[in-house]
Amino acid sequence: MLVELYSVLLVAGATVLKIVPISIALGIVFAVLTHWSACNPGRSWWHKREIVTDVCYWFLIPLAARFVRIGLMVMGAAYIYSIHGADELIKFYDNGFGPLAAMPLWAQALTFLVVSDFLLYWFHRLYHGAALWKYHAVHHSSEDLDWISAARFHPVNILLGTVLVDVVLLLAGISPNVMLWLGPFTTATSAFVHANLNWTLGPFKYVIAGPVFHRWHHTAANRGGSSNFAGTFPIWDLLFGTFYMPENELPDAYGIDDQSFPESFGAQMLYPFQQ
Repeated sequence: MLVELYSVLLVAGATVLKIVPISIALGIVFAVLTHWSACNPGRSWWHKREIVTDVCYWFLIPLAARFVRIGLMVMGAAYIYSIHGADELIKFYDNGFGPLAAMPLWAQALTFLVVSDFLLYWFHRLYHGAALWKYHAVHHSSEDLDWISAARFHPVNILLGTVLVDVVLLLAGISPNVMLWLGPFTTATSAFVHANLNWTLGPFKYVIAGPVFHRWHHTAANRGGSSNFAGTFPIWDLLFGTFYMPENELPDAYGIDDQSFPESFGAQMLYPFQQ
């Protein structure tokens, strides 16, 4: 029992240590960029309301996601492929398996990125439906939207979304080694699209998601809140009629229509179950 607990603590510590330098770098970069190119001028990100709540999300949600992802991968290997034991699991997942693992690692990473973004586009649209909105409302609750708001997700939202999609693609045979590239990329792009920047990206707005594109998604539903569901590639919104980027206008108000929404991390964890 003590050995297992020690292993868990090692994984948790390693995860936090990875997050700290990335967080410092992102904080500095976006502080500088926002000084010159703020979409909504005002207080700095470290002065935003609920900064303590966002910091809790920033560190705890990736940690929880990692443990759940590992657990689902272990169960998937056991029930689908009858793989058991630590050594067998490591060998099974080490470099992937099947036709997908035969591709170069860069091709596996690109396949993972495109397929996961497509699947998450549809998961995102589902979360804007009545049945799942109470979980996704946590992400939209931030009124001072900035890069650190990117991790504000309820665990259910993360489980039935990013974690599930990751596990499905890894169980399909893609090597977990792609996460060495995609992990930092996903963190950086998620922070980027939530950053307080007035960047529309010009003609590239149809190629890659940018700050203004995604900040429109965080506005009220009758403005841009029912549009721009793609996380990385706006092509999905263009194909399915949900792209919204009005000319010569910037988003300026965020949050949800619930005046009783709590501010603390713990209360927000309970919020969906009280609705």
